[in-house]
Amino acid sequence: MREFQFMKPSHSGGAPAQECVEVATNVPAVVAVRDSKNPSGQTLLFGDPEWLAFRSAVIDGRIRAVSLTARHQ
Repeated sequence: MREFQFMKPSHSGGAPAQECVEVATNVPAVVAVRDSKNPSGQTLLFGDPEWLAFRSAVIDGRIRAVSLTARHQ
């Protein structure tokens, strides 16, 4: 299996304390997603159709961001 080459989205803000994900699309038919603050942690793998459905749901507002900090208070 080829190694994933992760990239941080340009609109993430870039500040180290911000919550952000990194995405790798260099392996055919797979999109890998990981937490930019924990690159050695778990990686989510999506097939192309699943990634498109997930991405559309986020863009359409059917899935909203939840702060992990807020959830643990």
